[in-house]
Amino acid sequence: MFVCRWKIYVTQVRRVRFAGCFLASTLVHCNLFAQTHRSVESHIRFFSSAPVEDIEAVNAAGASLFNLSTGEIAFSIPIKEFRFEKTLMQEHFNENYMESDKYPTATFQGLVKNINTLQTNPQKVWAEGEMTIHGVSKNVRIEGELILQERILQIRSVFPVKLNDYNIKIPRLLFRNIAEVVEVTVLFDYEEM
Repeated sequence: MFVCRWKIYVTQVRRVRFAGCFLASTLVHCNLFAQTHRSVESHIRFFSSAPVEDIEAVNAAGASLFNLSTGEIAFSIPIKEFRFEKTLMQEHFNENYMESDKYPTATFQGLVKNINTLQTNPQKVWAEGEMTIHGVSKNVRIEGELILQERILQIRSVFPVKLNDYNIKIPRLLFRNIAEVVEVTVLFDYEEM
């Protein structure tokens, strides 16, 4: 049932430019089960540290669904929403590396494990599932932290992504400008649906 909802979710994210509009339409069209939370705020960042320069981009347009009782989680990140300090970097990122018109989103679908719903302190958790970037899907394990306090539900994680694993090619002339492994940070704040 969750997989079906997630497929509907991803399809709608691709059609709707803003995650907020998508989530509103999801509420109207789906009767989701208890303990399901939707993201109300997201912060996604990637950082590349290379000999010539550091590159950072941020994105606040990610969308996620999380079922606290089962641990099921899914998120979608629109690639074109990453913002860079330099406009030319953003253009190269979308056209030359990520091919954002062809591969408009990065997604993850899996299970968060080691959840203790009675614990109010930040807790170490991990998620296992399938991450898709640049049209390539890989099974991954991502460590993170879950914060569950009264009305606050937040998941955050910092993890490495090896560009070669997702067929993201770096031109030989630029291999000193872009790291082969980038650091990705994801943070989602949720509210119950």
